[in-house]
Amino acid sequence: MRLSRPARVVLAVLTGIILAVIYLPLIVVLINSFSTSTNLTWPPPGLTLEWWVKAFRNEGALDAIATSVQIAIVATLVSLVLGTLISLALQRFTFFGRDAVSLLVILPIALPGIITGIALNNAFRTIMGIQLSIATVIIAHATFCIVTVFNNVIARLRRVGTNLEEASADLGAGLWTTFRLVTFPQLRSALFAGGLLAFALSFDEIIVTTFTAGSSVKTLPIWILDNLFRPNQAPIVNVIAVVLVLVSIVPIYVAQRLAGAEKVTP
Repeated sequence: MRLSRPARVVLAVLTGIILAVIYLPLIVVLINSFSTSTNLTWPPPGLTLEWWVKAFRNEGALDAIATSVQIAIVATLVSLVLGTLISLALQRFTFFGRDAVSLLVILPIALPGIITGIALNNAFRTIMGIQLSIATVIIAHATFCIVTVFNNVIARLRRVGTNLEEASADLGAGLWTTFRLVTFPQLRSALFAGGLLAFALSFDEIIVTTFTAGSSVKTLPIWILDNLFRPNQAPIVNVIAVVLVLVSIVPIYVAQRLAGAEKVTP
């Protein structure tokens, strides 16, 4: 399909506008992290590295980063196990209600975060009588991180088919041996990509976290929200925001590269 020159120009202009709307605010945040001003002013009166030094010495920010990393790692591990098991069950077996289960697995990622947060808050506090803590945050994050792993793994299972697994069974291998030597090696890159996306999704999540963390848990996004409008904290918040963007970009970029490599590999 070939586009006319005017059509290409229009598409290029629209693409440029959309990218500018998305990324110019991020560039402003990056520049403001070096600003000599203590307020969110533009343009910055000068540039300095002072806020970067203070940010990496800020105990509250460092504790929030450690908490976010801890939650993201555990939620990702839980999602990898459960997402893989659900994918295998839905793709390799036929049973009553399979389509309904598939819909229920994917639904949490489509629901508004505030709805998920309210529902989980009520479930933890009213129905289960559980005090909000880091454990409830991990459970909450796992509910939607499972979807990223599930989508990656089930897509790979559909592509690879069952020929190698059936051949392994014909040669006398058991279920666990077949999974360990045949199925798992075919899923490794999909699991890695899904795990990276789940980690990024958990690391910068704020809406569901706000409803399930309670007052004792401070993740990095919550710390940013709490300190954004405090006196003399705006430049430090900008620095942390830049770090958060960089941390989020890395797993998404790696996952995208893995997906691209899989597409070109015969």
